[in-house]
Amino acid sequence: MDGMPGPLPTGDPVPATGPVAAQRPSGRFGVYAHVPFCASRCGYCDFNTYTPDEGVIREGYVDAVLAELGRAADLVTPAQVDTVFVGGGTPTLLPPRDLGRILDGIDKVWGLSGDAEITTEANPESVTPASLRDLRAAGFTRISLGMQSAAAHVLKVLDRRHTAGRAAAAAGEARAAGFGHVNLDLIYGTPGERPEDFAASLDAVVAAGVDHVSAYALIVEDGTRLAARIRRGDLPFPDDDVAADRYLAAEAALTAAGFHWYEVSNWATGDDARCRHNLLYWRGADWWGLGPGAHSHVGGTRWWNVKHPAAYTAALARGEWPAAGREVLDPEETATEEIMLRLRLAEGLPLERLTPAGVGAARTLVTDGLLNGDAFAAGTAVLTLHGRLLADAAVRTILLA
Repeated sequence: MDGMPGPLPTGDPVPATGPVAAQRPSGRFGVYAHVPFCASRCGYCDFNTYTPDEGVIREGYVDAVLAELGRAADLVTPAQVDTVFVGGGTPTLLPPRDLGRILDGIDKVWGLSGDAEITTEANPESVTPASLRDLRAAGFTRISLGMQSAAAHVLKVLDRRHTAGRAAAAAGEARAAGFGHVNLDLIYGTPGERPEDFAASLDAVVAAGVDHVSAYALIVEDGTRLAARIRRGDLPFPDDDVAADRYLAAEAALTAAGFHWYEVSNWATGDDARCRHNLLYWRGADWWGLGPGAHSHVGGTRWWNVKHPAAYTAALARGEWPAAGREVLDPEETATEEIMLRLRLAEGLPLERLTPAGVGAARTLVTDGLLNGDAFAAGTAVLTLHGRLLADAAVRTILLA
């Protein structure tokens, strides 16, 4: 059915005792909290989100999240929580006090570190100067705003509800409210987007004074309205060559403005502006995901919750775990994921993590211009700019060696 979120992965049943054995993670630990509500569904989105006309009730949702958190505390006892990321959906459809209750619950159960990075996602039209001040007072230190484009006709194709200038204005309001770190998300390669449209979007991002930018090529997901429109011939399929041109334009404009790439799709003005929570993912650290459809990873075990909010809430009301499935990663799977994730980082992948055949493949990638030769000589695989355009191919070359 068009517009419905994609399926969960398959996995093993979750034991009645919980998705993971009781343990105390020794490294950095993060918490992801999923808020699955949206005012409307964007045409390109296949995230686990629900709109008002789908009969999902928001009342009592935070209580359910706190119930899962209480159960999680019986299994996992990190020294402290270093990062919290509240995503969705549109978390800011909930009142700031409700989002603050989630933060308070995490602090009471596990303890937030004194310098914890606490992020919420937001759609530009879902925040006001007053709500941003309330979010900051609730403890949020970072906000990520979905801008996507500064061109009205591109936003229309994406089914975005905000006006072309609203995202940049919201970023300024967030700064004024006291947020130390503000991100704007861009999507490039949308059908009908012209080079000058994307250039204007980059100019608007830089002018907004943010310290972090994420830019992603549009992906057409099965089951979305966008996929249906392309299948009917109403819109052309996104062009890979156009996407590559857009990426190069982003790199040039953002670098000139003082941003530096630290992950293939992410740029920041300095180390303190990088998203520490996402770095936990890319470095293979541990986190607990709260909410329907949320994924977790602790001690080499990964699991995911049931998707629908009603099923999630009902499981917790019965005193059951809301997890739908799990997988225990073996050493080979862990090594594969490390290559896939760390090679996307500017800090690179230590060659010592590779097999001899993998090192040989990496040497070939240096010859082909996809990996930096000086970094390779120093013991690390780091993508060149050309390599970033072909990051997936570089990963495959190493994994298939």
